[in-house]
Amino acid sequence: MTYQFRTMTQEQAENIAFNWHYKGEYSFYNMEADKEDLEEFLTPETRGSSTFAVTNDNNLIGFITVNKVADKTFDIGLGMRPDLTGKGEGIEFLKEGLVFIKTKYQPEKLTLSVATFNQRAITVYKRIGFKEKETYMQHTNGSTFEFLRMEFRYDFIE
Repeated sequence: MTYQFRTMTQEQAENIAFNWHYKGEYSFYNMEADKEDLEEFLTPETRGSSTFAVTNDNNLIGFITVNKVADKTFDIGLGMRPDLTGKGEGIEFLKEGLVFIKTKYQPEKLTLSVATFNQRAITVYKRIGFKEKETYMQHTNGSTFEFLRMEFRYDFIE
């Protein structure tokens, strides 16, 4: 599958925010679950040019946010359309995202944070080469949850 990465439009942001609903414990990732995150995602100025819609044949399948946190280090956030999760497509989605990020930003290191209950995503990240760094507690979605910070170094891949 070939993915295209383009700066997210307002229409795409609204589609994700209001139409993508995950089931069960994954409803934690619904945009409406955290008012501040929703506001940030829907506001073009705060979303800026660092959030990319990921499409395949003009079908919106996911998004990646890339933020510089230090010299040659970027923090990423990502999501796949709910009906595509849990079907083994995450590895290819993430691999192509890593190639896109490398081409656009030339990073040496990426970091990401994931809720520790999301073992499905953690498994994908580990398979790609992300390493566990630390756990921490984060207030979000009206409560406090444990998160895992992971790190990926581009010098581990060609």
